[in-house]
Amino acid sequence: MYTMQVENMSCGHCVNAVTKAVQAVDAQAAVNVDLAQKTVKVESGAPLDAVAAAIVDAGYPVTARAAS
Repeated sequence: MYTMQVENMSCGHCVNAVTKAVQAVDAQAAVNVDLAQKTVKVESGAPLDAVAAAIVDAGYPVTARAAS
């Protein structure tokens, strides 16, 4: 499980964009976006760097990340 602090998310469109970006890296990834906390939790077999890069490429800065 990866937990990332992601900025600039404010609506359902943002949730969809982040989810699609992660699932482009790993189609089976489980993505949980919390807009209030600005966190994204991802259950994925893909490397954390690849998941974070996909979110950044979608236009959402990843300011912190951790694997657990």
